[in-house]
Amino acid sequence: IFASSRLFFVGARNGHMPKLMAFLNITQLTPVPCLIILGLITLSMLTTSNVFVLINYASFVESTFITLSVGALLYLRYKEPERNRPIKVNLVLPILFFLLCSILVCVPIFTQPWDVGFGLVIVASGIPVYFLFCRFKKPAWLQNIFWSLECTVQKLCIALEEETGEEEEATVGQSKNASDEKGDAPELERLHQD
Repeated sequence: IFASSRLFFVGARNGHMPKLMAFLNITQLTPVPCLIILGLITLSMLTTSNVFVLINYASFVESTFITLSVGALLYLRYKEPERNRPIKVNLVLPILFFLLCSILVCVPIFTQPWDVGFGLVIVASGIPVYFLFCRFKKPAWLQNIFWSLECTVQKLCIALEEETGEEEEATVGQSKNASDEKGDAPELERLHQD
């Protein structure tokens, strides 16, 4: 829950999830709204009587996305070999990892197709949520509802949006301009009198 909450937070900060998940608690600097949402999701998962089915759903979906990510990295390593990379490892390790993840994805397709299908339906259910909350231009009445919800979440969780580097630079620039204007005022008055 703790690691996934940071993933949700970063996704919301980048506009891939609802904005209310991009809030940090002002004292602990933790994504409290994400922790609460993930806690509720976890509690809903406890309603199943067969924990092995739940493990199959989660492991298949996680292995699929890990396989796709590692495959994309291997593809980029092949297509753009001269690209600057902060960490370089021997290709044997990522290829071996990709093969093992591929096995974890392919075997359940044949041995437990219903579980795999249900896991894919769960993932696909996120697509309409993404379009509703993040992609489409919302009507004014819906924006007002989301704004009210975001304000309520901020008050309940004592949380705010993280400041970006651009916002910090703008704040510093505004305060510098204000101090420059105050500092130049006596000099401008002196020049005007001359």
